[in-house]
Amino acid sequence: MRFDLNHTAQNTKARAGKIYTGHGEIETPIFMPVGTIGSVKGVHMKELKEDIGAQIILGNTYHLYLRPGTSVLEQVGGLHRFNSWSGPILTDSGGFQVFSLGDIRKLSEEGALFQSHIDGSRHQFTPENVMDIQRSIGADIIMAFDECTPGDADHAYAKKSLALTQRWLERCIKRFDETKPLYGYEQTLFPIVQGCVYPELRKKAAEHVASFNRDGYAIGGLAVGEPEQDMYSMIEVVNEILPQDRPRYLMGVGTPVNILEAIDRGVDMFDCVMPTRNGRNGMLFTSKGVINIRNKKWATDFSPIDPDGTSHVDLLHSKAYLRHLFQAKEMLGAQIASIHNLAFYLWLTKEARKQILNDTFKQWKEMMIKQLSVRL
Repeated sequence: MRFDLNHTAQNTKARAGKIYTGHGEIETPIFMPVGTIGSVKGVHMKELKEDIGAQIILGNTYHLYLRPGTSVLEQVGGLHRFNSWSGPILTDSGGFQVFSLGDIRKLSEEGALFQSHIDGSRHQFTPENVMDIQRSIGADIIMAFDECTPGDADHAYAKKSLALTQRWLERCIKRFDETKPLYGYEQTLFPIVQGCVYPELRKKAAEHVASFNRDGYAIGGLAVGEPEQDMYSMIEVVNEILPQDRPRYLMGVGTPVNILEAIDRGVDMFDCVMPTRNGRNGMLFTSKGVINIRNKKWATDFSPIDPDGTSHVDLLHSKAYLRHLFQAKEMLGAQIASIHNLAFYLWLTKEARKQILNDTFKQWKEMMIKQLSVRL
């Protein structure tokens, strides 16, 4: 993998770049739709590419390991062939899913012992086998195995957790470097910066991951319950240390405003389930603000979903029609809302890139944040 930093905008740390992978190029800043089990919920691959404009999607190690399983993926030749997505794929390590299982998982130096949420069967993730599983999945970018520290963790717990994540990272890198890709194209490993909301821990974590000289880096453990301003502060601490010539991926974030604020602080890559999850519940993101499409006020509004036409479906469907689908509990409503929201997120990062290249990002961001915060 290669990253070219094309431009940093004036009066900000917002960057425009390009990532080169075995399955194509990615222009940054970029939002990556979440395809947890090998599919972005309710959205066809053709729609992802043509209507949404996705350049890269995510898969989840925990879910893909449980089903269909690595033996199926290896037989077919990896996730790209299994789900017919021809572009780049990133897989997270499954750590967040394992640690969210609560009482049905147990951490140790060796790894994480957990029960499947599907059938209660017992499994263990270690830094080594998580690397092997992601080799089997075949993602272009794979994540190190880490512990995602809760946003409200005290300093003692966060310090202990970070030390474990750092030891696990060293084992991940050793295993990754002594194994080879399975399907004829290169893969790359991103370490993850943890440290909760404690600046000295984040600084220590960023220095540790940077010492391994990898192709890119992820910032994890944010948007997990801490105040937004703490999230922004931690991004600033970390990005002062991470190499300027490598992409930075903020994991699991977030709202459109979160994304713009993070871009302003030098982040390049984002993912979040919010566009599809909120869309299925009738919440739409638009360039003029947030819409609850179930509200009666939209019943006779025949204007496009977003007047700026930020997604392809905006040109086809009115607010009134989409509200009708939700009221009738027609599954097409959730589909259209998901496609719209994903396309909006892709539009937002694409527009941010344009503004960065034109050195107008800072003014544009301030204007957009005011608009995006409105409840229509």
